[in-house]
Amino acid sequence: MRHRAALLSLLLCAVASAATAQVMTADSQGKMTPVQALDQLRDGNARFLANKPRTHDWPKTVAATSSGQFPFAAVLSCMDSRVPPEIVFDQGIGDLFSVRVAGNVVDEDDLGSLEYAAKSGVKLIVVLGHTRCGAVHGAIDNVELGNLTALLGKIKPSVVAAHCSDTPARSASPRSRRRTCASPCATSAPAAPTSRPPWTQARSSWSAPCTTW
Repeated sequence: MRHRAALLSLLLCAVASAATAQVMTADSQGKMTPVQALDQLRDGNARFLANKPRTHDWPKTVAATSSGQFPFAAVLSCMDSRVPPEIVFDQGIGDLFSVRVAGNVVDEDDLGSLEYAAKSGVKLIVVLGHTRCGAVHGAIDNVELGNLTALLGKIKPSVVAAHCSDTPARSASPRSRRRTCASPCATSAPAAPTSRPPWTQARSSWSAPCTTW
């Protein structure tokens, strides 16, 4: 009985260890390929969707990264509070460079941040969009509001190119309007290895319809 209890304890420890997030190091960053970086994000997103995140020892991670950081990817995403990259990809402190701005548009400051990330050794740069984006809706509706007007102006060319428009839904309620695009969003297949920098060699094949509610 005692032997069985000890065996069960060892098994539980092994499972807990396997589910604990590991801190990125210079060695692990250097050995990772762009494809492996993309797979790590996909696996993390699968854990998030399944509500089975890894265990994170935050104090230990903070101590381990206090002298340096070695993220494996950079994520350019919208500032929307419902799509935090570290959570939806189930990553921890020191894993990602995160650049966030409404509508995930890029100006010189954002581009400079991504260039810094590339110089720091990331193997992948991800541009993360999401559904029900207020910035995209604002660009479709031609919203003007202080400095936001200029930001939405950067999204407008994509709205025009996708032939997006507001079409009334069956309900008369303004909240039930449906925004549609004449063609689906363009997607890219995984790219073959080229002479380009390594962080540009892996492209996501994730796709989503260019339709929001």
